[in-house]
This record gives sequence, C-alpha cells and structure tokens, in this order.
Amino acid sequence: MPFKRLLTSLVEAVPGASGAILADWEGEAVEQHTDGDAFEIKVAAAHWGILLTHFKGLHHKYETGPVQQSVITTDQQHVIVGAVGDDYALVMTMNRNALPLLALNKFRETAALLHKEIY
Repeated sequence: MPFKRLLTSLVEAVPGASGAILADWEGEAVEQHTDGDAFEIKVAAAHWGILLTHFKGLHHKYETGPVQQSVITTDQQHVIVGAVGDDYALVMTMNRNALPLLALNKFRETAALLHKEIY
C-alpha cells in the first residue's frame, strides 16, 4: 500500500485531523497528506521530529523503554509524533476538537502499516 494512501486514510479516519506526514531521520518529508499548507506540515514534521529524537533518548536515563508516540496539546491543536522504526517519524496534526485517543489508535495502526512497507 503506498505511503500517500496510508497517510490520506489516517487523516480521513480522524474527524478534526488536518494532516499527516512521514519524515526521514533528517526531518525531510517522504510523503504527506494535508488539508492545509504543504510547507507548514513539512516544517511541523521537522520540528516535532527533533522533539521525538529527544524523547527517544529519555529511556536510557529513566529506563522506561523506547518512546513510541507522544501526544502534544497546544492552545490551537493536538499533535501526535511517533517513531516508525529507527529512521522515520510520523507526525499527525489535528484541531482542538479532535479526539486524541481515537487519533492515537488510528495513528498506531498506520505506523505499523508504514513500518511493514518500509522494513
């Protein structure tokens, strides 16, 4: 299943989702689907990917196990950022009316499918 189709399905499955992007270890977009500005989601992926890298380093310090995903809520949106293997990040943006737990479930399903496609 192509990356674009997986990302489109993810966004369409979550009411209030505005975009999803798969980025590589350098923060470069591999594929994306967005209802908004394509440049903005690329910038978001790069920045949230940096945060994911920091989160992934925490498990060595606190023995919590590897970070898989994180849900971040700001004044304007929810963001889920998660690892797809060691080399890729999946980022999904949603408005504040979206349901983060529903989104997290769909996010995890999509991350697993992307992992299968990549590795």
